[in-house]
Amino acid sequence: MAAVGLIGLLISFAGIVVSVVCLLAGLLSSSAARNKEEGKGSMLTWAGHVGAIVAFAALTFCCLLMVYCFVTGDTSIEYVVKGTSHNQGPLGTFYRVAGLWEGREGSLMFWAWLISVFGVVMAVRNMRKLERLDSVALIVMMAVLAGFLGIMLFSEDNSPFVAMDPKYFDADGNLTGAAALWGMNALLEHWAMAVHPPALFIGYAGMTVPFAYAIATLVVNDTSDAWVVRSQRYTLFSWWFLGIGIGLGAVWAYVVLGWGGYWGWDAVENASLLPWLVGLALIHSMTVYRQRGAFKRWSIMCAALAFSFVITGTFIARSGLIESVHAFTGDPVSLYLFGALIVLSLVVVAGGVITRWKAFAPADASDEELGSLMSRDAAYYFNNVIMVVFAFLVCYLTVSSALPSWLPFGGSSLSAGTYNAVARPLGVLYCLVLAVCPLLSWATTSRKQFFKRAKIPAILAGILFAVLMVYLVTTLWPAYDMAIAAGGTKAEGLASEGPAWYYKGLAAVGFAVASLVIFNSLYMMGCRASAWGKSHGVSTPVALFKMIPGHVSTVGGYIAHVGIGVILIGLIGSSMFITERSGYIEYEATSDTAAPFTAGGYTLRYTSNNIADDGRNMHYTVEFDVYRGDEYVGHVTPSMEMVKDTQQTKSNAGIISMPTHDLFVVYKGVNSIGHFSVDVRVNPLIGFVWAGFGLLMLGIAIAALGRRKPKGDEAEALPEACDDPCDAAQDEPAEGEPVESEPAQEDPAGDEPAQDDARETEGS
Repeated sequence: MAAVGLIGLLISFAGIVVSVVCLLAGLLSSSAARNKEEGKGSMLTWAGHVGAIVAFAALTFCCLLMVYCFVTGDTSIEYVVKGTSHNQGPLGTFYRVAGLWEGREGSLMFWAWLISVFGVVMAVRNMRKLERLDSVALIVMMAVLAGFLGIMLFSEDNSPFVAMDPKYFDADGNLTGAAALWGMNALLEHWAMAVHPPALFIGYAGMTVPFAYAIATLVVNDTSDAWVVRSQRYTLFSWWFLGIGIGLGAVWAYVVLGWGGYWGWDAVENASLLPWLVGLALIHSMTVYRQRGAFKRWSIMCAALAFSFVITGTFIARSGLIESVHAFTGDPVSLYLFGALIVLSLVVVAGGVITRWKAFAPADASDEELGSLMSRDAAYYFNNVIMVVFAFLVCYLTVSSALPSWLPFGGSSLSAGTYNAVARPLGVLYCLVLAVCPLLSWATTSRKQFFKRAKIPAILAGILFAVLMVYLVTTLWPAYDMAIAAGGTKAEGLASEGPAWYYKGLAAVGFAVASLVIFNSLYMMGCRASAWGKSHGVSTPVALFKMIPGHVSTVGGYIAHVGIGVILIGLIGSSMFITERSGYIEYEATSDTAAPFTAGGYTLRYTSNNIADDGRNMHYTVEFDVYRGDEYVGHVTPSMEMVKDTQQTKSNAGIISMPTHDLFVVYKGVNSIGHFSVDVRVNPLIGFVWAGFGLLMLGIAIAALGRRKPKGDEAEALPEACDDPCDAAQDEPAEGEPVESEPAQEDPAGDEPAQDDARETEGS
């Protein structure tokens, strides 16, 4: 099997080489005047596209072969033996399939396959017209794919198809010695962790597309928005999957790792956040590029930054320079290859932008400057600055432990509090820009216009803010005061994040900003629906749904903004004001009784415990009834699993979810005298994190995957709404842009979104 897999990788690499050579030759010979042979360039270019399809087919075969080996229990490949799941439950087969991306070698092949998927979609779409822009972009895709395949073929440490050493088999072909204990880490056997990596890898692979088109537009010197049109849907689609991957990782961390949180600022966690942050800036830059003809150079550089941060994440996870509980074992090849890719991607694009500096100047020279800080242009500008600065700061802090000691934080392993000190104020500032942006017009907004638009949503936001402040003052601030008064490491950690007035004040400001984000977005969406309904003779609620097909980006953007506001509320409560108590519960084995345990106003009353052996794992479970005072709240069954052969353990938390908080209970085993060790937390407002995440993903899904209507049908510009002059113009084409009559593509990675959807990606 290992030899067959290697042959598949070689065929794929050969397809890439043929693709790049033919595409380059086709581009060089595309002019009939230079070739004196009509059609020669077209045939070569077409052959290059076929080479990309061959590379995809061969990689698909390799991935299916690996999955087959996992599912059937084949032991001829070392990677399969080390990563296979021995779980015999209903999800056992799913976990074995997930073995494909469980380890370093397999995840690299799976990532390469995803790049080939995006490449083959580009190739098939372009084979009908053989446009130079698409052909150059495909060359870049194949070059990146060649790097991934090269590291698998020429580095045994990264090859997924290494045959098992015969010394690990007995005479009957059974695994012996250490190999008999190999298998998937028990912590990874959870549905969220099985889905989390492929979601991230789809996002990572998809971010190669805007990078490829950014280089292509520089190479062909196409200063139009064609490259943005081609890559915008890919970018939204990829950014959406990055968000899903990050969210699922947070779910897994919350319910499996047993520490009560969902984000710990670990190096590999940060690695997934970096391209997401810059991807957000890229999406907004693309909007300005298409609608205003501005941010041209910046959009191209943003595409390069997003791709470079994808590779930076890979570098962090695979180089071995940065310590992380999630990182793979480092190897020198990954260190040099991915390090070179980071530098090369930035240098090539930066050099191209400098070379084409004049060509990619805005059509209107005035667009290079911000005419007014009270404008949507300025809001988009600050949006980009904050996201990129945030990404660079997080990146620097993440890699600081590998930097020389003479640099700031060099050689230091930083605490979560250091990251929080940066992330919290920047996050609130970003959300403030997000709150104000929908109320602004392009170019400039008069104070009268702004306050007229802001009046009603400000009143509504004030009501929500008042409710949140009551909860803050009566529940969250007292929890903070008690934690400080209790002393210990937690109190020291809280004190290190600033004085009490700053800590509490930041939470209050965050609640105010979140309220504005939510109601400004809802109000503007309601105004647009009302205006659309009046022009079509339907009521506002009906209009809100009927206008979606023609204005998916506008509606999806507003929903995404609401989701971010809800997430901010949840983040403030669940990361800043946690109540926690760890300790031992006295247990009497002879009478099977235990003392009650109180934490955060809740009392845990022991009911039973159980030890089960499924052959491979030991399962230890303790059950409690939960009371608040004399009121029964619910029942929790926290448990701990231990793999008998390897002694690996996994915690399964018992959680009771309530509207304003979660009660989170973790069982950590027994001490030397048989007392139960537990950790009990009250996580305020954590449900808002999950609800906001769902709204954010829904909004992006609507914007990225929504069905497009032909122009001139439902995609006409929105009429004036709420006496708001900007509403009448924001969905119209930028001045001087042609209005095409050709229907838009409906493919999720489509080339030509509908008129207002392409130009009005406000909330994406």
